[in-house]
Amino acid sequence: MIRIDGSFGEGGGQIVRTALALSCITGKSFEIYNIRKGRKKPGLRPQHLTGVRAAKAISGAVVKGDALDSTKLSFSPGKVRGGNIASMYRS
Repeated sequence: MIRIDGSFGEGGGQIVRTALALSCITGKSFEIYNIRKGRKKPGLRPQHLTGVRAAKAISGAVVKGDALDSTKLSFSPGKVRGGNIASMYRS
């Protein structure tokens, strides 16, 4: 499993979105810790959860930590499936 420090760089949600996409493409599992650590509201926000749940839906992933304000997320993708998916979130 690849471990990623979510406070690296700008420490925002982009590291989560990038990790999700690359995980689905490569089939490699990851764990992110310190998600948005230095932010006013650390942890996963609704828009990040929408991305996590969309990636889970298309890959049949096993996910832990997919909850509002979670600062740790693990994602183990399955096989990516084709099709349509719709996601919405309120900000």
